[in-house]
Amino acid sequence: MTILENGYVGIGTTSPNVELTVAGKVYAREVKVNINTGTAPDYVFQDAYELPSLSYVAGYINQHRHLPSVPSAAEMEKDGVSVGEMNMILLKKVEELTLYILDQDKKLNALTDKLNLLQQQVDTK
Repeated sequence: MTILENGYVGIGTTSPNVELTVAGKVYAREVKVNINTGTAPDYVFQDAYELPSLSYVAGYINQHRHLPSVPSAAEMEKDGVSVGEMNMILLKKVEELTLYILDQDKKLNALTDKLNLLQQQVDTK
C-alpha cells in the first residue's frame, strides 16, 4: 500500500493518481455512487423530449457500431468507465426502450382492432 503526501492512496500500485487507486479487484457488499442533481434521465418522459426515431437509431448503429450516447468499446477500453455515469446512460436507454415498446403496443392494438373489424365485415358477408 502506498500513501502519498497529497493524501492519495494506492493499493497494488506505487503511483496512485486519484484519492484511491486500486490496481486489482475490489469486493464489496454494496457500492453507492452519488449522482449529480439533474443527471437522472427522467427527462425522457417529459413531453418536450424528442425520442430518436428507430430509423435514426438503426442508421447510427450501422455507421458507428454502438448506441447513440453510449461510449464505444474502444472509448471504454481507453478511458475506463464511470459507474455512476454509465448507470445513468443505461437507465436512459431502458427508459427510451420503454417508450418504444409502449408506442409499438399502441400501434399493435390499433392494428388488432382494425383487423378484428375487417374480420367481422368478412364474416357478415
